Amino acid sequence: MIISETELKDILIKNHLVDESTWEEIQKEAKRLNIHPLDLMFSRRWLDKDYFGNILSEYLGVKRANLRFISINPSVLRLVPEQIAIQKKVIPVDIEGDTLSLAMANPRDFETINLVSNITGKKIEPLFAFEDEIQRALINYQALYREKYQQLLTKDVQVFEKAFLTEEEERISATRIVDNLLNYAMGLNASDIHIEIFADYSLVRFRIDGVLREIMRLPKNLHPSLIARIKILSQLQLDEHFRPQDGRFKTKLGDFEFDIRVSIVPTMYGEKAVLRLLASTFRPTSLAELGMNEKAQKLMEAAMEKTYGMILSTGPTGSGKTTTLYTILQLLNRPEVNICTIEDPIEYELERVNQIQVNPKVDLTFASGLRALLRQDPNIIMVGEIRDFETADIAIQAALTGHLILSTLHTNDAPTAVPRLIDLGVPKYLVASTLVLVMAQRLVRKICLNCIFTEEIKPYQEEMIKDQLYRSGWSKEQIENFQSPRYIYKGRGCEYCGYSGYKGRTGIFEMFFVDDEIADYLSRKEFNLVEFKDLLRNKGFKTMFEDGFEKVVAGITTLEEVLRVIKE
Repeated sequence: MIISETELKDILIKNHLVDESTWEEIQKEAKRLNIHPLDLMFSRRWLDKDYFGNILSEYLGVKRANLRFISINPSVLRLVPEQIAIQKKVIPVDIEGDTLSLAMANPRDFETINLVSNITGKKIEPLFAFEDEIQRALINYQALYREKYQQLLTKDVQVFEKAFLTEEEERISATRIVDNLLNYAMGLNASDIHIEIFADYSLVRFRIDGVLREIMRLPKNLHPSLIARIKILSQLQLDEHFRPQDGRFKTKLGDFEFDIRVSIVPTMYGEKAVLRLLASTFRPTSLAELGMNEKAQKLMEAAMEKTYGMILSTGPTGSGKTTTLYTILQLLNRPEVNICTIEDPIEYELERVNQIQVNPKVDLTFASGLRALLRQDPNIIMVGEIRDFETADIAIQAALTGHLILSTLHTNDAPTAVPRLIDLGVPKYLVASTLVLVMAQRLVRKICLNCIFTEEIKPYQEEMIKDQLYRSGWSKEQIENFQSPRYIYKGRGCEYCGYSGYKGRTGIFEMFFVDDEIADYLSRKEFNLVEFKDLLRNKGFKTMFEDGFEKVVAGITTLEEVLRVIKE
């Protein structure tokens, strides 16, 4: 951080934002979570970031950089190389005469000011911006990325159109293409790269904000070289073409390190590779940042206070279950607590957490790994997924004997997690005794704030809303009295969001806490899902659609996006 904690404390107290006792509590909590007090205050919404940014820039004696939705002229961007901008956490904003305005995370960094001045030949006017604001503003380099990487890729692809290529030329070109694809994907904040082979061409697609987008088509003869390069990077067998293979490797974009998880499978025309891009450092966030509303946060916090029992997260693949569990683990991660996990695969490295990777080759399954972890004196255990009776049975027994168990289950919604456990062979009375909280979630794309606009709600949209509310358990009388919002929000599409109208994702949730009344119902002989849902409704349970609709009204996402993920 640009200022010391002592300076931060003085600024906050001088501006009547905290008092001495509040500051001590903030410091203590920040130390427990291993994050900076300012990050804690921002994430918990205890301090408005824009307001404090203005106070801090005044304290530093520089102007505040307004980077929100800024579009920087490419000629200004080219003055400061992208690598320098990423490494030094700066971005050029504007030029007037021979003075370059430079947004900096640390305007006191005179070494960087001199460096940029020497590179550009301009006088530098430092402006203050938070590091994450600069990170978002670096999106302006994407126009240059796109042009640069497309040119490089086109040039390298043309090499393969030559009649004869030596083995060395093939290897070098394939290496450059894979490196450029990785950089391009990381620059666009893609979560996955798909490289697939068809009858006449090889196709590259990126998954951005949960949706696959076609990036380019490559000559078919290039595909085997790309797959070979990916196998070399992830230390897979080059001569194996008929069995699935999994691996991983690390790469960097500037000073940002990424874990790349690789899956290769044989298809009709050759092998397909899918590369999952994961940031190597997983920072703790608040439940609010995941998208949980205040009520959901209180339910989750009550569950996290338990020292035994089971917290279940449900939903399909790619719905953010693991990220939510990692966040809960980070919030529970204290020096006096022993946390162990058994995962397939390990997605993020967590400090002070013992993480085990499932390995069927040595008979290390979820069940056997969980059984071994119980002899490691754990307080909290995360089981990547409950797939069978054996894993479910051991997890239930562990939850009964003084351990807090976190796990995932594949069901469409939260209430159906109960019959799913019963179907796996867990007795109802054990389900009632061990379940603490069950949640279901999906990830929805957020409306791009650079091109957001309002439009009047259409009659067919009102009907879709009422239909979903009826499915959520609303009575006909409630639906008749329901007042639809007059306006809803959308994104027009701009360069910042790749003309999709969306930028980033957030979660929509439904969850219930198992209190005495619910536990009593679950332990009865006859379990009826419809009755169970009615009981939950009477206790204020809200479905994912209702949570999503609140985010639609608030302008966070669109109605179409909520309906898309719920129906998937």
